[in-house]
Amino acid sequence: METVQIVLDKKLLVAADRAARRSKVNRSALVREALREHLRRMEMQAKEDRDREGYRSRPQTKDESEIWEAEAEWLPE
Repeated sequence: METVQIVLDKKLLVAADRAARRSKVNRSALVREALREHLRRMEMQAKEDRDREGYRSRPQTKDESEIWEAEAEWLPE
């Protein structure tokens, strides 16, 4: 692991320390997990944006729609 220095305002630091105590981890572990989660969400958002753009640039045809609807017929209502 590498050591980095970050700057936090006092209110955020106090909140982070409280959250770390509640989670029974140290501040560094809390920040690492928060950053991992943030990066995971950013990646998911980027994938959703790519999917949205793909559907926007090539809308589903009526035939494709009917295929998916037929596949879903087995689902209980």
